[in-house]
Amino acid sequence: MSFEVAMLQLGGKAIYLSPAEVGLGGRESVPDVARVLGRYVDAIAARTFSHQTVTTLAKYSGVPVVNALSDQEHPCQALADLLTIYEKKGELKGLTLAFIGDGNNVAHSLLLAAALTGMNFKIASPTGYAVKDEILKLAQKYAKSSGAEILRLKEPRLAVDGADIVYTDVWASMGQEAETEKRRKAFANYQVNGKLLSLAKKDAIFMHDLPAHRGEEVTDDVIDGPQSVVFDQAENRMHAQKALLAQLLGGSNNTLSGYEK
Repeated sequence: MSFEVAMLQLGGKAIYLSPAEVGLGGRESVPDVARVLGRYVDAIAARTFSHQTVTTLAKYSGVPVVNALSDQEHPCQALADLLTIYEKKGELKGLTLAFIGDGNNVAHSLLLAAALTGMNFKIASPTGYAVKDEILKLAQKYAKSSGAEILRLKEPRLAVDGADIVYTDVWASMGQEAETEKRRKAFANYQVNGKLLSLAKKDAIFMHDLPAHRGEEVTDDVIDGPQSVVFDQAENRMHAQKALLAQLLGGSNNTLSGYEK
């Protein structure tokens, strides 16, 4: 929805293709789908499970391919997150973000984004659910240039203590439904509630990429509380993606179908 509305507001058109309609890798090979779509459209926003599918689309399509979500990264969410933090705090560099929960695709992209912009990143995850080593190494490389500090922890309280931003996500993401009960037990002590949030700075903001499983990773009093910015964050997906599409399809100083950037 955010991509479709973004494209419409830019003066363009969007066509949605469901998994059943496309049949990526089943009904038709990913390279063939990419080659055909590249003849029809100016850009592709691909929301898939396998990250390899996104990279294959980008290799063969001949047009810009945006990762709208994969099992490895969620970069458009990270763009919206940075925009939201900047709106609320007026800066990025030097702030401290505490991520509580699974080292998943959202955590991966947010870690890389923080490292690139000089924002300190502390993530608390139970054993076996940390961010991937290759993502961590890449973030550490970025952090050397930006001055960001990166910490992987197990104790949520240590991560949240003194943080400017507290962020969490669902314990079981898409494709992990069979692990739901196992994950509930593993993450039982990783809920962001009022007591945990109180350890952050008084003016700290709470973030969640949605959808949220209320009562699991976050309590109602936090997600609906005065420190929560989750719905501004959700709106900013559309705005950040408008900027991304405008840049990919014509540049920020040009017009796209009569729409002034």
